[in-house]
Amino acid sequence: MEREPLLSSQNRNYGIAHSGYVPAAQGAPAMFHPPASESPGPSAPPASMFDSMPGYEGTVAGGGGGFLPPPMPAYPAPQPEPGPDQPHWNIPSITEDVAREAFIQFALRHCCYSSAPAKDGVITSMQPFNTYRYRLETFTESRSTEWSHEPYNGQPVDAYAQPPPGPWDIPAKTPSFFMAGKQIIKVPYTSSVKSCHMCLGMGRKPCRNCAGSGNKVCWVCNGSGLRQGHQQCHHCHGRGRENCNSCQGRGSRPCDTCRGQQQLLVYINLTIEWTNNSDDYVVEQSSGLQMKNLSKVSGKEVFRDSQHMVYPVMGFPDRTVVLAAQRLVSEHQSKYFQTSRIIQQRQTIELIPITKVTYMWKQKSHMFFVYGNEFAVNAEDYPATCCCCAIM
Repeated sequence: MEREPLLSSQNRNYGIAHSGYVPAAQGAPAMFHPPASESPGPSAPPASMFDSMPGYEGTVAGGGGGFLPPPMPAYPAPQPEPGPDQPHWNIPSITEDVAREAFIQFALRHCCYSSAPAKDGVITSMQPFNTYRYRLETFTESRSTEWSHEPYNGQPVDAYAQPPPGPWDIPAKTPSFFMAGKQIIKVPYTSSVKSCHMCLGMGRKPCRNCAGSGNKVCWVCNGSGLRQGHQQCHHCHGRGRENCNSCQGRGSRPCDTCRGQQQLLVYINLTIEWTNNSDDYVVEQSSGLQMKNLSKVSGKEVFRDSQHMVYPVMGFPDRTVVLAAQRLVSEHQSKYFQTSRIIQQRQTIELIPITKVTYMWKQKSHMFFVYGNEFAVNAEDYPATCCCCAIM
C-alpha cells in the first residue's frame, strides 16, 4: 500500500494557520479547503458567571430582574386632605371678531383653501358649548436591577467586602415633580472579575471576514495564482490568496466583549425611572365637535390640587367630574402602589371653551368650531377648496 507523502513542517504549520490552504503545483489552479466557519460562541453570559448577592437573588443578565416593589414604609403615609374650594369661573363667550380672525388664520394655514369664505362669510349665530377636563397625574419612581459587565481595566473590585445596600436603600436625586427621568447606578459591593465568556478568556476571536483563515481568495486571479495565460499573478505572487485586511492576516481580532482584555468586571446595575402617569376625563358635550380635537388644546384651569396622595374632588358642580375623579384616584393607587413608589399626585380641572359658529356663504349655511385657549378651528365642510384637496 502506498502511503501519502507527509507535508513538511513548514507546510503543516501553514495549513493549520490558514485553514486548509494547499499550494498548487506549478501551472495548476490553486486548490483550497473551505475555511472553517466562525464559532458563534455563547450569546449571553452563563449563570455561573454571576455571584449570589444577598437581596439581589432574582437578578439576571440582559433582561433585568423585573420591577422591584418598594418596601413597606416605616411610618404611616400622610393622609390626603380635601382640595381647595373651587372658584366660580365664568368664561365670557368669544366675540365675532375673534371668531372671524381665528377662521381666517385657519384658512391661511391651508394652501388649498381660499380665504374668501372666512373673510366674507356672514356669521349668523354663535353658540357656546363649554366642557370640563379632569386630569390626574401620578409621579412614580420604579427600580429594577440587572447584571452587567464591561472590560476589566483595573477598576475597583469590591464584591463581598460587605453586604450590598438594598435596591431601595441606594440614594438617588429625584428630578422635579412630574418630570420624567432615568438614572443608572452601579450597586456598591457587587463588582467582581470574571474570565470573558465570549472569547473564553483568550482576548481574541476568529475574524469574521476570513473565517479565521487569515487570508482570502485573491480578487485579481480569482484564486488561480495565474493571469493572462500562464503568467504568475503579481497581486498574490502566485499564491491564489491574499492576506485579510480586517485582521492583517492574523486570522483573529480582539474580542468585542472584553476589548482584548480577557477579563470582565461583572456587577449589578440599578436602573431608576421616574414616570409621570397621566389620565384624562373629558365631559361629553353636545356641540358636535369630536372629542379627539380637545386633546390638542388647553383650557382655563379652574382647580388644582397637588399632594403626596390626593383626595378625590368633592362638591364639584358637574357630577360626572366627581365620579371620574373617584375612579381615576382609585385606579392609580391600585395600579402604581404595588410596583413603584408614588412620590406626588396632582389633579386639575380645566374649563375648555367651545364655540359653534354658523355662517352663510353663497346662500348656503356652513359652520365651524373655535375651541381651547389657542382658538383652534375645526371646519370639516369648508366650502372653497381647490381641486388638489379633492384629489387628496
